[in-house]
Amino acid sequence: MGASATGAVTPSSATPPLGRVYAALTVQVLISAGTYLAAKRAMTELSPFTVVLWRFLVCGVAFVTLLAVTPGPKLPPRHAWPRIVLLGLMGGPVNQTLFFSGLSRSTAAHAALFYALTPLGVYVASLVLGRERASTRTTAGILTALVGVVVLLLGRGLASARGTLGGDLLILAAVVAWVVYTTEGKPLATEHGPLRATAWTMTVATVLQLPLAPFVLEPEALWASSAAAKASIVYVGLMTSVVAYLLWSYALSKVPASRVAIFSNLQPAVTALVAWLFLDEALHWELALGGALVLVGVRLTQGAPVKAAPVVVRAG
Repeated sequence: MGASATGAVTPSSATPPLGRVYAALTVQVLISAGTYLAAKRAMTELSPFTVVLWRFLVCGVAFVTLLAVTPGPKLPPRHAWPRIVLLGLMGGPVNQTLFFSGLSRSTAAHAALFYALTPLGVYVASLVLGRERASTRTTAGILTALVGVVVLLLGRGLASARGTLGGDLLILAAVVAWVVYTTEGKPLATEHGPLRATAWTMTVATVLQLPLAPFVLEPEALWASSAAAKASIVYVGLMTSVVAYLLWSYALSKVPASRVAIFSNLQPAVTALVAWLFLDEALHWELALGGALVLVGVRLTQGAPVKAAPVVVRAG
């Protein structure tokens, strides 16, 4: 895409480097799959709110440092502030507080199932906002992948998992916040690039959580926690909140949001493999069938013709 003198984005002859996009999303999925396990581990010793706050303090420092050493504008233009504050709120305090609080009351299987609704939510939101156009192939791909996730999670004990209704509702609300973050994050990443879009957003997310510091920081509890708990916070602070968020934003800047979101349905399969490698959980036939359905769904979605609505970018 290129910007015209009036600020409207016009089609470019260059196609997005899809190989790089898919590679970035694959790495993002691998990192995110470990987030469930790291978060659960940290919360065995620390409260959900303490884990969330330390997570964003770590990523906030990292992003401020990245902005300081990277050439280019350090602060966003005035017109971008409302969207950045919204994204910081949705991707930071709202999404993560709801997610960690829900996960502490529910199960990882339930969390993975609800997050499998993300592609459908992003697709519907993009249609409503006029940023994408309806596609039978995209719809079929999203639904196929969703069925695959359900099959996979049934094999991991979804039917017998007993999370509380309150925990499940908190996770579902976190998914809604992530859908907002993804759909509203695409225009920002397209206009300003993934690094600045993510750095500005996550820095704001960190600042928005600072008022909670006197109540939930608990440095003594963190210091007294095990090395595994500390490593888990570093993982979710650097790998998840910095590296994975940057890769997600990079993909959003290149392809329609629904094509990015569908990759999140690969996470349950990868999480199952990680649990097998590190937690000695058994593999089962549902992993093969569910994983195959997810891959078919992803392939259908990526093969659908692009019908993105025009995006307008401000000049100057």
